Amino acid sequence: MSSKACPVTCLSLEYFGGEDGYRCGYCKNQTGNFSRGMWSHTMTVQDYQDLIDRGWRRSGKYVYKPIMQKTCCPQYTIRCHALKFQPSKSHKKILKKMNRFISKGELQKGQEDCAGNGADPSRPLCRKAKELRKERRLQKEQMRQNGDGNSQSKTLEDFISESLPENSAHCLEVRLVPVNFEDPQFMASYQQSAALYAQYQMAIHGDDPSECSESEFKRFLCDSPLEAEYAPDGPEVGYGSFHQQYWLDGRIVAVGVIDILPTCVSSVYLYYHPDFNSLSLGSYSALREIAFTKQLQKQSPKLSYYYLGFYIHSCPKMRYKGQYRPSDLLCPETYVWVSIERCIPLLDNSRYARLNQDPDLGDARAVRDLGRALVLYRRTVMPYAAYSRKRKGSSDEMEVQQYASLVGQDCAERILLYRS
Repeated sequence: MSSKACPVTCLSLEYFGGEDGYRCGYCKNQTGNFSRGMWSHTMTVQDYQDLIDRGWRRSGKYVYKPIMQKTCCPQYTIRCHALKFQPSKSHKKILKKMNRFISKGELQKGQEDCAGNGADPSRPLCRKAKELRKERRLQKEQMRQNGDGNSQSKTLEDFISESLPENSAHCLEVRLVPVNFEDPQFMASYQQSAALYAQYQMAIHGDDPSECSESEFKRFLCDSPLEAEYAPDGPEVGYGSFHQQYWLDGRIVAVGVIDILPTCVSSVYLYYHPDFNSLSLGSYSALREIAFTKQLQKQSPKLSYYYLGFYIHSCPKMRYKGQYRPSDLLCPETYVWVSIERCIPLLDNSRYARLNQDPDLGDARAVRDLGRALVLYRRTVMPYAAYSRKRKGSSDEMEVQQYASLVGQDCAERILLYRS
């Protein structure tokens, strides 16, 4: 492989190999979370697909990978088999609650309404829960005896597309908008979306206004290393980064930030209006994104998974991601997927575990030839072997070896690693 001149527009990634600990957002350990990261200006969707299949994840243009063995709360990449997914009982309750809110403008009894006005005084007082459950059981039994359909046979799509009365109290519309500052639809909703993000961060996460400014919103949820790509066998909307906006009665009330990749829809973040906290919008948006993945798979057969980010078994609040089944966790040593049912007993015993139990299986994409890794040095693309010869006495081999082992041989031969 020979060296070749690189145009000024060619961009690469910069790798940071340090192991400085920082405060864990899950157990609040002050220096318990460790990760390695890299800044990437541009990256193909296939490169990022391969990276998240090795435990990486992005925040804006910063791509990072937890150091699993050292961190206090090990983070395992989790994916759901969208095509095989069936909503659980709790998922159905969330979908029904949303449909009831849209059609009647009401939430479950005892909860505040969306405007924060409390329970409706014109409605009759609640009966005891035990009496209501008994009545519902009798109704379901009567439906079965009469041969009527019941909610147990409903699919995810059935709940989402359930017909609502013409005089519904609210109108909910979901719009997919590409994250592109040259896109008219994205720009038309940008200010409203940024303001919603600030409201969410301050009310739900207690952020200071300076921590959720428009520039922070842009850096965190608008900047992306992924540029739009289209393929003959890909989805009509193309690949790249998108905002899935939830418009209620003409205003944005929630935004799901997602990446559409060759084999999956990857969830990046969700923010919503604090007034609608009781609608379980986090779970509702995940269910909508699973349904969206199934829709895309009809256009692109390879696109069949929904990635939920990281599953953290040691943090009870983060275990909810394991309820979207069937799902798999990524083994941090062999980078193969293991069903979550097989993983949970291992994680009950130890925070960190090699999830694949085959002792003979290793990393199929481990570094075999470091010399073939591509680097960008003085605007010239070259294999690391050529760079080493040019830089006699170079002391960065250990760092480049570490980088290549984390991204794998295939990515190391495709992605340009910046060298100064």
